[in-house]
Amino acid sequence: MRKVQFFASIVLACLLLAYDVEAKNFTKCGLTKELLNNGFERTFVGNWVCLIESESGKDTSKVTLKADRSKALGLFQINDKTWCKWGSAGGKCNIKCETLIDDDIKNDAICARKIQSNLGFRAWEGWMRSCYGRTLPFPPC
Repeated sequence: MRKVQFFASIVLACLLLAYDVEAKNFTKCGLTKELLNNGFERTFVGNWVCLIESESGKDTSKVTLKADRSKALGLFQINDKTWCKWGSAGGKCNIKCETLIDDDIKNDAICARKIQSNLGFRAWEGWMRSCYGRTLPFPPC
């Protein structure tokens, strides 16, 4: 079993290295505009900005290794165990995990809204920790 896990880790590392990742770090105002341009409701933009600041620090290329050996990916820190598949489209969002760590957030946005629609903002630990119970107005630009 350890050999299989080791091999899988090597393959994943190679995939990440082979995939040409263009990262983007947003400003709060730039992020707000990008969210609106990608179909997020103005009413919830404060929640999304807070979530993203807490989860990824507004970095589109962030990858976080979780305790269960899954990875949280990109701006919204979407989990690869459930929502995407490495190497080909798959998971509940039917997307490649690699697309969650590039600077184009179109696929990320669609998947994040699907997660929020199914599970609410409580699906994100960062939102629960930093945003839950707070008044989160529309960010000023």
